[in-house]
Amino acid sequence: MKVFVTGASGFVGSAVVPELLQAGHQVLGLARSDASAQALTAAGAEVLRGDLQDLDSLKRGAAAADGVIHLAFIHDFSQYQQAAATDQQAIEAMGSVLAGSGRPLVVTSGLAGLPAGRPATEEDVPTAGVGRISEQAALALVPQGVRASVVRLAASVHDKGDHGFVPYLIQVARQKGAAAYIGEGLNRWPAVHRLDAAHLFRLALEQGTAGARYHGVADEGIAFRDLAAVIGRHLHVPVVSKSPEEAAEHFGWMARFAALDMAGSSALTQQWLGWHPTHPGLLADLEQGDYFAG
Repeated sequence: MKVFVTGASGFVGSAVVPELLQAGHQVLGLARSDASAQALTAAGAEVLRGDLQDLDSLKRGAAAADGVIHLAFIHDFSQYQQAAATDQQAIEAMGSVLAGSGRPLVVTSGLAGLPAGRPATEEDVPTAGVGRISEQAALALVPQGVRASVVRLAASVHDKGDHGFVPYLIQVARQKGAAAYIGEGLNRWPAVHRLDAAHLFRLALEQGTAGARYHGVADEGIAFRDLAAVIGRHLHVPVVSKSPEEAAEHFGWMARFAALDMAGSSALTQQWLGWHPTHPGLLADLEQGDYFAG
């Protein structure tokens, strides 16, 4: 099928595009810059110029495709609610074109806002946050004849080229001279390798059920202090505990995320789609050293 992919040149998207092409699909990728357009062309994809705030470009992409994978998001944590509103409008715009067609729309979400204290499952419903907004926007399209589903990605999607949460933790540890965790550091972060995540997006597109939520989780939950320990060892800095009050000064904007317990299970996803992660886990990936180069 011909697949319209937003965020096609991003960290996850640049793995999803070859995953789709190797499976025999055609890809139309959204590009907001010349560099993104060139990268997509080099990968073998067609290019549609536009961005998340250009709703007409999103509608054109959806109209030209047999299915959509929505990966793009404006990662501006200083304007989180505005980014969430933009995401909702983008989903609704593409959904308006897909309505009544039964074509698949796979939307990206996360595990934040799901019940803590145990690994969250695909059947759990978020109570707050951007994930709730994107999921609601996507699944509201199901009664309109869209085969909409959601892929909830782990907090850390890791591989070479990662510029997400873990590289930020490494940067902070370098700047502060210490790798830190909050309290006892027993709160857990799930993780998934980028290539495993890309495979999941393809399976959700091809086999996904309308209204389903899938979990892109390989490591169910890595204790934050274990993550800090690996960072400290590779940077040769001490590993320390911070109080919640001290965490705000140490981690900055990320303090709220560093305190979250976000363990997640993908047992149902593996059962439903036959998805089985095969690439290294986060701690093994960190041990390879690429995250600490430079």
